[in-house]
Amino acid sequence: MSITVVATITPLSEHKDAVREAFLAAIPQVHAEDGCELYSLHENADVFVMVEQWASREALAVHSKAAALAELGPKLAGKTAGPAVVVVLDQVPAGDPVKGRLTH
Repeated sequence: MSITVVATITPLSEHKDAVREAFLAAIPQVHAEDGCELYSLHENADVFVMVEQWASREALAVHSKAAALAELGPKLAGKTAGPAVVVVLDQVPAGDPVKGRLTH
């Protein structure tokens, strides 16, 4: 079963555009990684939220050491209020089988 990750990134207000651009540049690389089922950036006035879905914990582990994230780190240095808050989740099937889960 797929693994879901929700990462919340809080940019410093003066660097919000730079943080967005750094993620937009990394996303195509991540989409090409084996096991990437979803890697979707969302934002509001204060934060970015990355919603991810990986085929397995192994694929997620490889992603955590992949070039895209290694290149993203220096681009975000000094531009966020702190490290990303990352939550790794297992799906809890419930209700309608389509509406009760993330799909890709």
